[in-house]
Amino acid sequence: MNSRGKYRAVAPLGKWNVGHPRVARDPKSGYFRKISMRLRISTLFMALLALTVFLRGDPPPADIVPFAGLSPKEAVAKATLPPGFQLHLFAGEPDIVQPIAFCLDHRGRVWVAEGLSYPRRREEGKGIDRILCFEDTNGDHHFDRCTVVMTNLNLVSGLEWGFGGLWVGAAPYLMYIPIADGDVPKAAGAPKILLDGWNFTADTHETLNTLTWGPDGWLYGCHGVFCPSHVGKPGAPESERQWVDAAVWRYHPATHAFEIFSEGGSNPWGIDFDERGQLWAEMCVIPHLHHLVQGGRYIRQGGEHFTINASETARNSKHRDGGSRKPIFPYVYEDIQTVADHLHWSGGSGPHAANGRSDAVGGGHAHAGMMCYLGTSWPEEYRGKLIIGNIHGQRLNMDIPEPAGSGYVGHHGKDFLNFNDTWSQTLNQRYDQDGSVYIIDWYDKNQCHHNREDGHDRSNGRIYQIVYNNQPHTPVDLNRLSDDDLVRLVPSRNEWMSAHARRVLQERLVRAAGIDVGDPKPGVDSEWSRLSAASGKSAIRGELKTLVTQDKSSTGRLRALWGMHVTTPLAWEETRPLIEDSDEWIRSWSLQLVAENSARWFPPGSPAASEMVAALTRRAKEDPSPVVRRYIASALQRFPVDARWTVLTELVRHGEDAGDHYLPLMYWYASEGSVATDPGHGLDLLRNSKIPKVREWIARRIAALSMASN
Repeated sequence: MNSRGKYRAVAPLGKWNVGHPRVARDPKSGYFRKISMRLRISTLFMALLALTVFLRGDPPPADIVPFAGLSPKEAVAKATLPPGFQLHLFAGEPDIVQPIAFCLDHRGRVWVAEGLSYPRRREEGKGIDRILCFEDTNGDHHFDRCTVVMTNLNLVSGLEWGFGGLWVGAAPYLMYIPIADGDVPKAAGAPKILLDGWNFTADTHETLNTLTWGPDGWLYGCHGVFCPSHVGKPGAPESERQWVDAAVWRYHPATHAFEIFSEGGSNPWGIDFDERGQLWAEMCVIPHLHHLVQGGRYIRQGGEHFTINASETARNSKHRDGGSRKPIFPYVYEDIQTVADHLHWSGGSGPHAANGRSDAVGGGHAHAGMMCYLGTSWPEEYRGKLIIGNIHGQRLNMDIPEPAGSGYVGHHGKDFLNFNDTWSQTLNQRYDQDGSVYIIDWYDKNQCHHNREDGHDRSNGRIYQIVYNNQPHTPVDLNRLSDDDLVRLVPSRNEWMSAHARRVLQERLVRAAGIDVGDPKPGVDSEWSRLSAASGKSAIRGELKTLVTQDKSSTGRLRALWGMHVTTPLAWEETRPLIEDSDEWIRSWSLQLVAENSARWFPPGSPAASEMVAALTRRAKEDPSPVVRRYIASALQRFPVDARWTVLTELVRHGEDAGDHYLPLMYWYASEGSVATDPGHGLDLLRNSKIPKVREWIARRIAALSMASN
């Protein structure tokens, strides 16, 4: 059965996560009053529905999980995996407890944050979270060197390595901690606050998390639906802050720009990029699998859509929640649904009705951790598959993405791993330089979030490593390689090697430009100029450009293109031939990357802006690829609203896109600002549109303008 239709039929059930406290810290807050009221209504609805299911006598059978509370060694022995795979205990209690976030560095070392402060932030200066660095120096798949790198941190929820230090999400802050590298790494200074305003007074299992470097050189992260936040640089007024309450966001390490990549969702705790740079996320309570595109607006577990940039906020200044000051965006009209053709919970009565009764279909609705496997040591059948942690199901699900139209459909694959232990709660997984996979396991009898500090067993925690066919551990240190050696790694199918090589090249350029990644004060324009000047003195850009045109594989060319961009953002002159390339992914990504600097191309009367609009208009009209048209719709959202018309007109003439999962919605998201600013021109767009939904939404927006003016 189509999961989109099924979920629509039971939407009230998944809207509020019953059992999670939605207690307002401020009883005057309209935002929290709405949540409290809807929660009571939803609780009553759930009770009635549960009674109905009971009286019908047809609930799914209760799951039978054979074990609970195993020792680390027993947990390894009792887990089941496909033939040829071995599960190793890399570290376990008491060496690691409450692992909440982790990452790998350029040496393949494992950095882990212990979330001992969770579920409440401690008083300032009294945090008890720690960051540890583990290393396997003898290749036996168990650590033999552990360093406590940082202590007294507070409510850590995200961790990533890069640019000589650690990027740490710890609400209310996104921080950078410089590290003195070496066999015994240590902090080289106090944490530097890059952003603040992340909410820590609401659901602290939804704060900023799973920090991940994107192929474009930005740091990506998730944020949950019930943590209303106003994010900005320290000291910034509200007018310079961005609202976040359900989104994937990104932060640029050199320019310090912060923005929303996609809006909507639930409380995601896992994102990853596939071989073509497509972003995948897991969700809880709502259907689990989402392919996130730039500028997309996605199904929400609760609350209203919000404005995602300053221009959108300015156009909708009157739409504010009275208590929270949330900038509401009421003109989404329809949001993007899951791409999965299945659910991981049983029956049609909603996710919570299937708690403990969903073993046969995937284990339940609570997910954490997303990995698109792009290592080189596992069998080829696993390459590109999505490995997703399932908390209530004590397992790793596997979904299989298949291209469809401008995006994908996600099929239900066979579960990859089952711990057969109800205490197992894995939170994330990442592959290493050898293609083996690390997993962190919170490991706790209690599976649900609540605010009691005594509600969790603080003595447990594990890190596992999954190895195929006794794959040996290979020592590596990419910082020791020359620029030329790193460039040779860029097109590699070993995505770990390619991604880390690209990032090390980016780090060297940032250092050469004299940019301090820990200082968010300089402006975007000044940092772009410094990067461009530093890049002009390097030979690696020419080498990467050659790879873009000459590498034999499409994905190798893409990696080289990303390498070009992270070492200096693409100029329009470089992009012009790339958007005419024979490969749809080169055309698509060239458009996204050059649009990142759209503010530089659109001063009044700019020749580059005129050329860019003309080129995009031609591509919108002639390009046979729906993928390219999707990227054009994303790029347009970064253009001034009065510069979009000719491109929009060509996009909406593609009647064949009417049934696409994304394109009608993305065309509308790109059109809304233009229609709202110039409704007369909007009527012309309506007449040209061959897509019924787009025509409907243009008419609704113009009608809303007319009603407002009267």
